[in-house]
Amino acid sequence: MQETTDFVAVRRPSVLSMVFQFQSLFGLVAVFVAAIVFSPSRNGDLVFLSSGNLFNVVRAVSEIGIIAVGMTFVILIGGIDLSVGALLGLAAVGSAVLLVENDFGLVPAVSIVLLVGLVFGLLQGVASAVFKIQAFIVTLAGLQIARGLARIWSGGQGVAIAYGDGPGEAPMTFSLLGERTFNGLVPIPALIFIVIAVAAILFLRGTAFSRHVYAIGGNEKAARLSGVPVTRVKIIVFGICGLLTALAGIIHAGQLNQGSPNDGIGYELDAIAAVVIGGTSLAGGRGSVLGTVAGALLLGVLNNILSLNGVNNDIQLLIKGFVIVVVAGLQQLRPAA
Repeated sequence: MQETTDFVAVRRPSVLSMVFQFQSLFGLVAVFVAAIVFSPSRNGDLVFLSSGNLFNVVRAVSEIGIIAVGMTFVILIGGIDLSVGALLGLAAVGSAVLLVENDFGLVPAVSIVLLVGLVFGLLQGVASAVFKIQAFIVTLAGLQIARGLARIWSGGQGVAIAYGDGPGEAPMTFSLLGERTFNGLVPIPALIFIVIAVAAILFLRGTAFSRHVYAIGGNEKAARLSGVPVTRVKIIVFGICGLLTALAGIIHAGQLNQGSPNDGIGYELDAIAAVVIGGTSLAGGRGSVLGTVAGALLLGVLNNILSLNGVNNDIQLLIKGFVIVVVAGLQQLRPAA
């Protein structure tokens, strides 16, 4: 009898697919190197590489980064959330009003604001998943609703946060959100961002829920036929995004010592940009939180080096827009998985 040998073709990732898989990390390294090259000097040292400046970059992207983590979940299922900037403003206003005007304690105030963000996100998820309204329309309406609620809650004005033990003063603990730890080096918001990012990375790598998220984004109809609870997963995903956005709003209020109904304008665009630059497909089903973190840091480094060199804000917007378009265009060349 003739012995036969079956050769099983093992599909190895090509160099091109590897490049696209880690495009955000490569991009971050490239921008970081460019920042070093173009960094101004002070007393013979590069300003960009100073520890204080590098941690300032992480602090600056912490709010957008936290929102972008939540946005990653939404985009992975093929959705979008345009309400996050306005929801951040609502959360910042709620934090200020509850602490200063309503004399709530720290834990009750923070819990209520987080609950508001969670419920707001869940309701948007219900509108999209249950009533089959496109996420773009739902969250565009949510943007208007959140901004309106913020104006009503604050009386249309910013609410300053003063600290102390008397009436009309917030607990001193809340001011820690604007402080630094580890000998005054690491900003507290940066630590919160890191914790949220690590938790999300681990969650997306090792849970059945994460597999459902990717399955829905890859092919919703096939996922439904396979027994994936599509409606429930979609609602939860929007709830996660709302919860993390509310957390970012609390941090925002703590850093600026105020809550304004105008806070967060344009944040939704920066969050989406971080996710897209991070390699997550707007069609859903492909992407990672690690890529989103790299994308947020890339934008932060870019903003920082442009500011250090005194580049006009309008020119900065043009440059960032160009970067986003280029990265989105490169995704069209990405090999099919």
